Amino acid sequence: QVQLVESGGGLVQPGGSLTLSCAVSGVTLEPYAVGWFRQAPGKVREGVSCLSAFDGSTYYVDSVKGRFTISRDITKNTILLQMNSLKPEETASYYCTEEQNMKNAEDTCRGAGDYWGQGTQVTVSS
Repeated sequence: QVQLVESGGGLVQPGGSLTLSCAVSGVTLEPYAVGWFRQAPGKVREGVSCLSAFDGSTYYVDSVKGRFTISRDITKNTILLQMNSLKPEETASYYCTEEQNMKNAEDTCRGAGDYWGQGTQVTVSS
């Protein structure tokens, strides 16, 4: 059974940094794409950043470009999201996902992955 477990969330001051990690286990097929989504209370889930092994593409939602970096450590089977210069409006639960269909990064972030973690809370507040 596939399991994705996020960690690294917490309370950070505006302008601060966090690195989210997603540990993946039980995967029998190499995913075509991986990504991070977020959802704040009362808001729609948003694809933040995705990375596709299918075509090598990377996607970032406009609001995080230049501040967030997605990466994947295949040897450790983890997905990372480095977040810098965090803003209060980025307070949300952050979820990692894996996509088993042949999608590029943008399509992955605009769709719904096949496997999801339970999420980690990020709170940006002074």
